[in-house]
Amino acid sequence: MNHPEVQFAEYLRQTYPSNVHAEVFANHDGKHALRRVLQLLDTNGDGALAPSEKEQASIIIYGHSWGASQATTLARELEGLDIPVLLTIQVDSVHKPGHEDAVIPSNVRSAVNFYQTKGVIHGRPHVRASDPQRTTIIGNFQMTYEDRRINCDNYPWIARHLNKPHHEIENDPLVWEQIASMIDSEMSKSTAAVEASFTLTSMGVR
Repeated sequence: MNHPEVQFAEYLRQTYPSNVHAEVFANHDGKHALRRVLQLLDTNGDGALAPSEKEQASIIIYGHSWGASQATTLARELEGLDIPVLLTIQVDSVHKPGHEDAVIPSNVRSAVNFYQTKGVIHGRPHVRASDPQRTTIIGNFQMTYEDRRINCDNYPWIARHLNKPHHEIENDPLVWEQIASMIDSEMSKSTAAVEASFTLTSMGVR
């Protein structure tokens, strides 16, 4: 199954070949994602992050559905380690048991939330900053698909039938174009970026 999150990671590698490291993790693989981010930030390879390595971190995290919920969890785990995050991007974020996807932690500089309200599964319509003085919420943007069709052939027929709008927003080129623009804006402010992204690997994880 060819997920848009995976395609977007490849787009980032091609667009910013010298200063972006993009990887994709399953939403249930948060521990591995955190370890990988810490490894990438450990530029001298001594197994510990110095204050300077933390301060130079440029991290962008995005995800869809449970992956979006897990994205905020990763940002919160990085907050506990005093590591800043440039941007979190949630696409139709679905609350994951034991996680908090509505409140953006204060180590995140900017955050954006895309959502839709139709179908059995639909995203959280609003996210807020735990500290508005430190985090800018770019917006909570509602997407609708009643007047335009989005190709979701990367999902089985039954998934498209039961949760079509939830998959349409994930496959919507307009959403990813906006995300690309936001990342380009952040990249213009930063000389390097480490990116972790989450994607659902199958319907069975919901």
